[in-house]
Amino acid sequence: MRLGWDQLKRRVVVTALCIMGIAIGSASIVVALSFGESINHYSRMQMSYYLKSDEITVRSGHGGSESDSGDPNAAKPYELTKAKIDLIRTFPNVKALGTYQTLNNFQFQVDNKRGYINSLYATELETLPDFGYELHQGGPSEQENTIILSYGATMGLFDQQMRQARQIQSPGGNDSPQAAKRLEDQMYIAYPMYQKQIILTPQIYKPNLGMEESGTPFPLRVVGILKKPEGVPDDVVMNQKTAFVSPALGQKLLDAIEQKNGKSSAGSAAKSTSSGTFNEVKIKVDDSSNVKELEQWIKKLKLSVETNLFREERMQSELVIIRLIFGGVGVFILFVASISIIVAMTMSTYQRRRQIGIMKVLGANLRQIRNMFMVESALLGLLGGMTGILLSYWVIWGINIAVMKLAPARPGAQQEILFISPWILPIGLFFAIMTGVLSGIYPAVKASRTDALTAIKRD
Repeated sequence: MRLGWDQLKRRVVVTALCIMGIAIGSASIVVALSFGESINHYSRMQMSYYLKSDEITVRSGHGGSESDSGDPNAAKPYELTKAKIDLIRTFPNVKALGTYQTLNNFQFQVDNKRGYINSLYATELETLPDFGYELHQGGPSEQENTIILSYGATMGLFDQQMRQARQIQSPGGNDSPQAAKRLEDQMYIAYPMYQKQIILTPQIYKPNLGMEESGTPFPLRVVGILKKPEGVPDDVVMNQKTAFVSPALGQKLLDAIEQKNGKSSAGSAAKSTSSGTFNEVKIKVDDSSNVKELEQWIKKLKLSVETNLFREERMQSELVIIRLIFGGVGVFILFVASISIIVAMTMSTYQRRRQIGIMKVLGANLRQIRNMFMVESALLGLLGGMTGILLSYWVIWGINIAVMKLAPARPGAQQEILFISPWILPIGLFFAIMTGVLSGIYPAVKASRTDALTAIKRD
């Protein structure tokens, strides 16, 4: 070790060039793995929020218009019924099950402000935590006429002052950019609505009139607010205006909407007798590896099944290709760096023939000579790997700064774009040391075969 370190210090220029070659190669591998890891992290984060691979959505299947009995009100073989749902609950690997009825386009009023709900789901509120919905405030209540709002539903509420300011910002307005920025920031502020009463009003579209008409208003109590999604920009969160109510309240809202549309409530009641207040069922599986098996069981009930496994598998295959491309670039650079080490160490062998000859005369064996050169190359790899780790941090930092300057992060979004996971650093260091060791094999063998007397006489 001492001899190898002394030789590296004597040949400063050659040592620096070899270290830089290995540093660039190892930094390329670290950056390549960091690219893949960052993409994988954000893809999984988006998948877990939007497309959950451990969930199954079940709807009614496709079949004839009537059942075998000829009774139009009887349950059809392909229909999603309570009996089938109770049977699915008994299937293995079912962690949680919730029925869902989707209703759209609602307006609500709280205090002197107005807001909107794009999608309202009637479901068993106690099952929300099982499906990954984290509550920021409150929770399900046994009281009637209660509602749980998403965080986005509490953002962007309008009052008279906000409406006037928005009109000023319309085309033709002459307000300053600073005022527009203040208005935008104000839209991203969540209004405190927990435990407040809101007036929920369905907005029913009338095709014959070409406009929306307000339905029967429902006074509801806000008993819960969902947690704001981490890393999602505020402008995206603000557009995710959803809410959850109990199945009983969902049935009341559905009846009120159908009555406003002129449909008979008797027909609606007859339909709800067989299928309940739901149009789909969501199932949380204990592990995503059991989704396919459970999917086959549900299909035997002649129901339509939808999962996100194929999307996740396709995304993972694309990420593997990206990692291979980035990793291949880093390995190629390390290969070029190894050639420079071989050349430098081979030249060092010719320059140090007298030293090798004297060592042999003094009793050094072939193994000791080989180890001296191998240690030198390993030290080059170690120093190059450590320098490469520092270089990779600078590269990642520079990319993050450049991206944030070219495309400023939206409010609420995660500022860090690329990151280096701790497990990547040993891999980069390992490749660097292995490059040095493998590159030193040929010079070490050549040095050990140097004839001592010939080397001394020539010098």
